[in-house]
Amino acid sequence: MFITFEGIEGCGKSTQAALLSKQLERMGVDFILTREPGGTAIGSVIRRILLDSSNSHLSARAELFLYAADRAQHVSEVIMPALDNGRWVICDRFMDATTVYQGVARRQDPGLVASINEMACLGVVPDITFLIDCDVDLALGRALRRNMETADKGQDRFEKEVTAFHEAVRRGYLDLARSNSARFFILDGSEGVSAVQKKIIFLLESHIEGKTS
Repeated sequence: MFITFEGIEGCGKSTQAALLSKQLERMGVDFILTREPGGTAIGSVIRRILLDSSNSHLSARAELFLYAADRAQHVSEVIMPALDNGRWVICDRFMDATTVYQGVARRQDPGLVASINEMACLGVVPDITFLIDCDVDLALGRALRRNMETADKGQDRFEKEVTAFHEAVRRGYLDLARSNSARFFILDGSEGVSAVQKKIIFLLESHIEGKTS
């Protein structure tokens, strides 16, 4: 089972991915929790480049290829081996993030983005994707508070983008989810953490029951 979490900055997806992992651990499920970018040692180096706010001059095309490099390494080193060994994979962002951030918000050619994603993913597609949808102002406010409470003390390169960029990302995610409704579940990120978590568990259990019935 391959489960991904998607959404704009500050939507709460990372929190929900961690909470689902704790639930799976209690259930005795063999799984790994990973993320993009940065799910490998090589990916961690790429992540620092991508998120460093001083790299504001990074071109949209270079950004696209950096994410692809991170994903290609992540899939071959972490995701495919885990799935091949029967383990569940919980991933904080995957290919849909590139489709939306680089393809929609950065306005890169959709065909190019799709081709690069296909090459990087090696045929791996999530079984379930939880999209945590959230108002942009609310989400960015959360992200800023989170950063002030940690060692970051500031915004990363994406969090510094103008509101219109984040609105484009949000619309892109919703459009993508509606056109891939078989694997996407949209949740209201403005609700409390516990409420969202309960809905995720319910949806996951219902999905599994539907597959086995």
